Amino acid sequence: MTSTICKPIRPGSRQVCVFLGRYGALLLGCGATCIRLQKNIDRIARTWGVRVSITIMPRHLHVTVTDPDGSDLFTSIEAVPHCSVSFSLNTRLSRLSWEVADCQLGYDETLSRFKHMESKGAGGLAFIPELLLVGCANASFCRLFGGDFVAMVIVAVATLAGYYLKISLLRRNVDLRVAVMTCAFVSSVIAAGDTLFSMSTTSDISLGTSALYLVPGVPLLNSFSDLLYRHYICAVSRFLDAAVLTVCLSVGLCAGMLLMNRGMF
Repeated sequence: MTSTICKPIRPGSRQVCVFLGRYGALLLGCGATCIRLQKNIDRIARTWGVRVSITIMPRHLHVTVTDPDGSDLFTSIEAVPHCSVSFSLNTRLSRLSWEVADCQLGYDETLSRFKHMESKGAGGLAFIPELLLVGCANASFCRLFGGDFVAMVIVAVATLAGYYLKISLLRRNVDLRVAVMTCAFVSSVIAAGDTLFSMSTTSDISLGTSALYLVPGVPLLNSFSDLLYRHYICAVSRFLDAAVLTVCLSVGLCAGMLLMNRGMF
């Protein structure tokens, strides 16, 4: 009498290809570097017994999946979704790839968990705590540059108003560049009130740090990472995106200063 070990049925190459395309596009959209995207997809593909080839473009992800014997070949091209940078979603998606590899997670369970993350989006940190933490962080920058307590409070209020406006605009699918410009304008107008009412002795510092929360640090860091790993097209694209956002931030800040009759020099 012989016993057999029943192994889970391996998902078809077409299913794997479509899933990896959607998974990689969402991962890229929420702020992952190209090397993380490549490692996560390779990890899942190895576990499910297929070979994968990836072409990463700034706005599209090209995934080709083949069987080990080369009998079947499928290609999926997915557009990168327009979503905000989210370390929470980035981490959850990366953890999913490790669960597939370490826990031998099946295709159906993996797809179910992915759809849950996809529907939940960047949510992972409650909105109010996130808003308060961003306000405290920017107020800390004000103190770091020499601002007094009153200036810190003004910067915190300007940051809370601007960040709340940014989230509201992005939820209404407003273009990120317009959102950054508008938020920088609002924050600078609030911070410029420090000068009008002479509330602190470091009004210049409060004005200068009021829009620091809009600085595109993640795209700049990702651009440098992609450059190191020779993903030159994505590196240049992310650097240009960061440069454009910086210009939008500057335009909004200068417009607020002009409205409040604050000299730039």
